[in-house]
Amino acid sequence: MRGRELRGELDAFLAETEQELVAFRRDLHMHPELAFAEYRTTQRIAERLTAAGLTPSVLPRGTGLICDVGSGDGPTVALRADIDALPLQDEKDVSYRSTVAGACHACGHDVHTTILLGTSLFLAQQAAAGLLPGRVRLIFQPAEELPGGALEVMAQGGISGVDRIFGLHCDPRVDVGQVGLRSGPITSACDKIVIRVSGPGGHTARPHLTADLVFALAKILTELPAALSRRVDPRSSLSLVWGRVEAGSAANAIPDDGVAEGTVRCLDENAWHAAPDLIKSLLESVAGAYGIEATMDYTRGVPPVVNDEVSVEMLAEAAERALGAGAVVPTQQSLGGEDFAWYLESIPGAFARLGTRSPDGLTYDIHQGTFDVDEQAISMGVRVMAATALTALWEVGPLDSITSAMA
Repeated sequence: MRGRELRGELDAFLAETEQELVAFRRDLHMHPELAFAEYRTTQRIAERLTAAGLTPSVLPRGTGLICDVGSGDGPTVALRADIDALPLQDEKDVSYRSTVAGACHACGHDVHTTILLGTSLFLAQQAAAGLLPGRVRLIFQPAEELPGGALEVMAQGGISGVDRIFGLHCDPRVDVGQVGLRSGPITSACDKIVIRVSGPGGHTARPHLTADLVFALAKILTELPAALSRRVDPRSSLSLVWGRVEAGSAANAIPDDGVAEGTVRCLDENAWHAAPDLIKSLLESVAGAYGIEATMDYTRGVPPVVNDEVSVEMLAEAAERALGAGAVVPTQQSLGGEDFAWYLESIPGAFARLGTRSPDGLTYDIHQGTFDVDEQAISMGVRVMAATALTALWEVGPLDSITSAMA
């Protein structure tokens, strides 16, 4: 299918389904579900795919699903969307505000899910018309925020036989109609750290006769991030940022225990691998200076998402053809984590940032209760994902043929 024909097919499809997709997104937004609890969300997706003549397969836990479109002949391309919400209160005053206390789609996963659903319906039409030159695997993944959903999909053979995989994420800093892309790393590694400190405790009138645990904990909170900046190549952007600190219950009592929790983020994979041992060594040094005991629980999160260059070029070509000249804009590597990284450790692919900001509108931030999107981004995302799947199916080798296929 030539590019102009594809745009016409997408125009006709979206003219019929765009309002349905917006309603679907709003329904998900009103009924958010947290990681590995996305039962209603999974059911809604499965029902719509089944109505379109597809055969979705729900993952063993009962949340998330995989569904193939097209025949097994030719290449197989995977498209992934994450379906879970965040444990945050929805603070927006809109008709589709979350009805679930303490949960909301503050990261755009409802948009991702709706875009992939729309793409699925379009590709099903293409397959029925004999216009799909291969197979597309649709991955509606649970528990990205945990993280862990990607590993669940992979354990069930979700990317077995897949040649390339593509995904996208809402970016409220980019205008609707634009897609942010870059080759190489586009996100960072993200780990969790918990430090527990203990000492004999005592009275604040006599800190010299005990171990001043709160003072020592404060030193740990400030010295560890500062030391990292001098022990690691600054180009790796290894950072330690605290999110929770707790110690003591009375103003005149030195407590005997305390805890600090935070995240470790890193742009460089080598520095990421070295981080736990380095932080542990620094912790022991600071704690020892103040006579307290300190232990560290270090939980590995996700590695950086590293985009394959050829896959990025495919995605860029498709986005330009689907959205028009100038649709692709450069984007920076962020310190956010994303478990799409695990797919890309096994197969080539690319992850894009989809513009969701209304031109000249407010710039919302993700992971905030006020987060929302310009819903025109849904149709833009369908165009990009559908065109990307077809581009990758048309040409899994050199890119010289892609342009001629889509010209």
